[in-house]
Amino acid sequence: MKFYFKLIAYLFVLIVFSNANAGSYDDFFTAVRRNDPATVNALIKRGFDVNTLGPTGESGLLMAVRDSTVKVVEVLLKAPKIKVESRSAQDESPLMLAAINGLTEICKQLIAADADVNKPGWTPLHYAASKGHLDIMSLLLENHAYIDAESPNGTTPLMMAAEYGTPEAVKLLLNAGADAIIKNSLGLTALDFATRADRPDAIRLLKDFIKPMPDQRIPNVIIR
Repeated sequence: MKFYFKLIAYLFVLIVFSNANAGSYDDFFTAVRRNDPATVNALIKRGFDVNTLGPTGESGLLMAVRDSTVKVVEVLLKAPKIKVESRSAQDESPLMLAAINGLTEICKQLIAADADVNKPGWTPLHYAASKGHLDIMSLLLENHAYIDAESPNGTTPLMMAAEYGTPEAVKLLLNAGADAIIKNSLGLTALDFATRADRPDAIRLLKDFIKPMPDQRIPNVIIR
């Protein structure tokens, strides 16, 4: 009889614990979506695992960076066991999403927390270049981002800047030593990217850069 009482007590505690965890789970991801740093912080202090994956299979940090809920991101980055290299189904990292969203301070914090600046495939520099976020591009390069990083199809940050970014982003990468004549897997150069997108400023910059020495890269040329 005593055994059965212990078993019942154990099951009761297990049920209560499971229900509490389920409640914390819902509360945590609701708070992340609503940009509620106080609730997120309270749940972390109560022992909620900050790296738990949400209903979409993504961590709270990844969700918060994607939504630019900066206050929640800052709370999460202070959690002792936070994993800054959680990835989405598309292999996007928090640093990549911060780079494309223009979150310079968050990028700094992620890099300080050892986020991978040079992850294989698409990189944070590709993402920053595609939006012309100059401060973030400079930050990544200062932290040893590979300037000619190739995506799975061989696309470089300069190509992304040429088609989707800004002339200033193209100029920054050229002046930093980006290879203007490298080709992707389709045989396209950055100039081809700019041409197909009808980006006259980028076309001019690229043509001026490669014209004197079409078969060689010219480092440290200041284009005005």
